[in-house]
Amino acid sequence: MADNEILRWHEEAIDFFTTAVHAVHDDQWDAPTPCADWSVRDLVNHLTVEQLWVPDLVLDGATIADVGEAYDGDQLGDDPVSAWDRASAASYEAFRMPGALDGTVHLSYGDSSASAYCAQMTTDAAVHGWDLARAIGADEKMPEELATACLREVEPYAKGLSKSGLFAPAVKPPAGADDQTKLLCLLGRRP
Repeated sequence: MADNEILRWHEEAIDFFTTAVHAVHDDQWDAPTPCADWSVRDLVNHLTVEQLWVPDLVLDGATIADVGEAYDGDQLGDDPVSAWDRASAASYEAFRMPGALDGTVHLSYGDSSASAYCAQMTTDAAVHGWDLARAIGADEKMPEELATACLREVEPYAKGLSKSGLFAPAVKPPAGADDQTKLLCLLGRRP
């Protein structure tokens, strides 16, 4: 994908997740999600932490060791929505700095291009946006082109994800499934 496409899908994924975060009611933060053992708060914290890493990795060239435990634990505090908004805005801006997608990021599994990292973060935000929407009873429908872009992104390495133990095994999608359903099934969700 071209950088402008990656950034467009990234913006849509962040918007999709943000819409769900802003729809969480006060009594839903402890509700379960489709992610095993994660409450709504755990899920939002996970995505918030991921966003907090972006400026360090993309702009500063930091390694996992450089950042250390800076983002371990709860990053949501007393205002989860504002914490998400600040972290996602910083991530959004970092990926859009001139030349940011041309660099290399140092991830836990090795070095990666910043553009590939952005594409992975896009898919993660979109799929977890669905998880969050499902958990709180909000609109689960991703923008159609975002679902297609995420499906294309994850198909080449999806088998490795389920082998990692971090993802449930793929589920066979129903006949005639749209790209969102195919994406979710590929990542072990049951839409």
